Amino acid sequence: MHFRDATLDDLPTIVAIYNSTIASRMVTADTDEVTVDSRRKWFDEHSPTKRPLWMVSVGQHEIGWVSFQSFYGRPAYNATVEISIYLDTAARGKGYGKEILNEAMKRCSPLGIKTLLGFIFAHNEPSIKLFKQAGFTEWANFPNVAELDGVERSLIILGKRLSS
Repeated sequence: MHFRDATLDDLPTIVAIYNSTIASRMVTADTDEVTVDSRRKWFDEHSPTKRPLWMVSVGQHEIGWVSFQSFYGRPAYNATVEISIYLDTAARGKGYGKEILNEAMKRCSPLGIKTLLGFIFAHNEPSIKLFKQAGFTEWANFPNVAELDGVERSLIILGKRLSS
């Protein structure tokens, strides 16, 4: 498995992988596909030295991406980030998420990251299981804060302190 910093040329692949998760109503609160142009600002908010966006490949195949995003946008929270992992359809269910999450946690210290957060729908049992197996615990539960196709959904925030 290989991690590299994403480039602007990767944005169409990032968007395609992201869009492939929308229909399941398990992963994202977006209900319609996003465009490359609409994700440009989000892409530009990443930085290899503070808030990386990595492409992940196995051999010659791009299997997904992982991003770190600032939490709450205020300086006191600089050491806390939200992690997001998205896999290509063909790569799901093969253990790559676990490998990616574990590797991402190992790379946090040089980035100044001490706390990781995962924002996960409560009905997304595979992702909750993945994060809990990596030592994350439930830090917050927002009942019925999202509505997807007329069904109210809860959001769970899982957290893990990496260092003190």
